[in-house]
This record gives sequence, C-alpha cells and structure tokens, in this order.
Amino acid sequence: MNIKPQFLCGRFQLDLTRPRVMGIVNVTPDSFSDGGKYSSVDLAVEHALQLIAEGADILDIGGESTRPGAEPVSLDEELRRVVPVIEALSKVTTVPLSIDTYKPEVMRAAIEAGADIVNDICALRENGALEIVAASNAGICLMHMQGVPQTMQLNPQYEDVVAEVKQFLADRVAACLAHGIAGERITLDPGFGFGKTTAHNVALIQHLDRFSELGFPLLVGLSRKAVLGRIAGGDEQQRLHAGLAASVISVMKGAKIVRVHDVKATVDALKVVAAVI
Repeated sequence: MNIKPQFLCGRFQLDLTRPRVMGIVNVTPDSFSDGGKYSSVDLAVEHALQLIAEGADILDIGGESTRPGAEPVSLDEELRRVVPVIEALSKVTTVPLSIDTYKPEVMRAAIEAGADIVNDICALRENGALEIVAASNAGICLMHMQGVPQTMQLNPQYEDVVAEVKQFLADRVAACLAHGIAGERITLDPGFGFGKTTAHNVALIQHLDRFSELGFPLLVGLSRKAVLGRIAGGDEQQRLHAGLAASVISVMKGAKIVRVHDVKATVDALKVVAAVI
C-alpha cells in the first residue's frame, strides 16, 4: 500500500517525500536523558528554538516522563508544564508543535494552545481521547505499548512481536477512521522500548518495512534509548553514534519521521541517506 506523501497536522501539510526530524523538548524534571535541563518555560523555548536552528522539522513537547519505571504526574502539573511552552512557541515558530501525552485533558488544552500533533503512547485508548482528536484538525501519532511505563519492562512477552504490534496499530487506525479522523492525519509508531526486550526491539527494526504495509507514515523513536546502550554500550549521553545508526536504518527501511534528541547530527546523517536512496 502506498504511503500518503503528506501528513495533515493542525496548521500544516507536512511533505513526507523526504524524512523529517522531530526534536524532543522535555519539560520534565525526570526524563531519562535530559530531565530537568529545560524545566522552565524560558529554557524550554530557548532549547526548542535551538533545535529548529539545527534543522528540526517538528517539535515534540512533553511534560511527563514515560521512561521505564516512571511515576505518573498529576493532570494539573502536566498542564502547568506544557501549556505555557506551547503557547509561547506557537507565537514564534513556523514548524508543527506536537504534544507528547496520553491524557485527553492535556490533549485538549494543548491543541487549544497551538499544538498541531498529538503524540500518544496509548494510541488514543484513554476515555475521550478519540473524540477530542476527532473534533480538532490535529495530526495523531498512534504508538504501541505493552503494559504501562511503571511495569512495562518487567517481563514483556510476545509470540510474534512484529505481527502483534502491526495488528494493534491496524486496530487503532480503524478506531480513528471510525471516529472521523482522516487517514492523512495519522502516523504510526511501533513503540521501541515500551514493553519490549532487546530481541523484540531488534526484530521490530529488522522488519520495520512490514509496518509500511498498513499505508501510513511511520515515526520511529530510538534516540538514546536503553536498547542502544545494551547493543553498543554507554549511558544515555554516550549513545549518539548508535542513535544515528538507528535513525539511518529506520529511514532506509521506510520511516518518514525520526524522533531524536540530537537534531543537527541526525539532520546531517539523513541528508546523506537522501542523496543515495
């Protein structure tokens, strides 16, 4: 099935004929890689503008860490963290803004504040989430996760991880379409590191092209994740080279968007990919 060449997201029609880089803006004290570094509005906005200068095509703003073992934050606290950042960025940027949340109330407030994309680790399974996104013109990223962040890495099991993740995403697409969300507004994420062992993650990368058979653009988020450390060694700050390899492989296997911390290095690497494929 042919992948749609445009991603309709809020104020934007994002051309996906070339790979796009989503820069991560964590407004959290405890994210696994950069927790606390950008936890004020001014610092988050400054960081976001730097990512745009480095070539980010999308900014992904999150106010709650979903690293393995992370504890949830309250609705009020998440709103306090992300809404002012989105409001500020919507006035000074010309790239799509994504809200990284699974809470319907945060989705609604973020869209009202200027978010163009909802990036949801729960794939709109929370009560009311489908209706909120359907009533907007925001794009949506549907991600697969087995379990919840607090326990998802304790003992993830699959009979066929690729087939099961693919079926889950197909089912969530069907739910979105049934609620009136146009297919051009949908992207899919296999959910690397979210309830998967190293072997599961490797299998998903090896067979990433199978997800393109669903007919929707793929978003891949492997930047600085533990699976890269288990493969190549090093802590979160030492996974740049492994992350670049993962982004390059993902794009060569069909990913249209990569979600990363290291924007400039990824942009440069993908320019080389674009020149040869």
